[in-house]
Amino acid sequence: MIAYVTVGAQDMVAAERFYSAFLPALGYRLERYQGDLSYVLPVAEGQKPVLPDFYVKRPFDGQPAAAGNGVMVAFEAKTQQQVRELHAAALVAGGEDEGAPGFREAYGPHFFVGYLRDPQGNKIALICDNPREPGRDD
Repeated sequence: MIAYVTVGAQDMVAAERFYSAFLPALGYRLERYQGDLSYVLPVAEGQKPVLPDFYVKRPFDGQPAAAGNGVMVAFEAKTQQQVRELHAAALVAGGEDEGAPGFREAYGPHFFVGYLRDPQGNKIALICDNPREPGRDD
């Protein structure tokens, strides 16, 4: 099981504006720790944490943050409409479009996805693969 995912950022204000445009709608709560951002899922009292957490941090080595080529983090939405709405909100919050929400021929008939770049250049996907939603061939 994946415990957490971390992306680097230089500008925490821009990163917070971008990620807070859609992660709370997916159930994540923002916690700040030593100037960095931690997006965590709620935990019922007495229960183990729900994973994975998502962290936005300045690199520990003090070097500039850089997006990894071929690295992407995907967040699952409940509906195709939520993918559209959160993709749009992330664009308004400083993200760059890396692929409009829609179906992709390379994936299954219900895989609906929108791609973004955060202000630092990290690639983010918002996906819905819900078989109760209309499919590519419907």
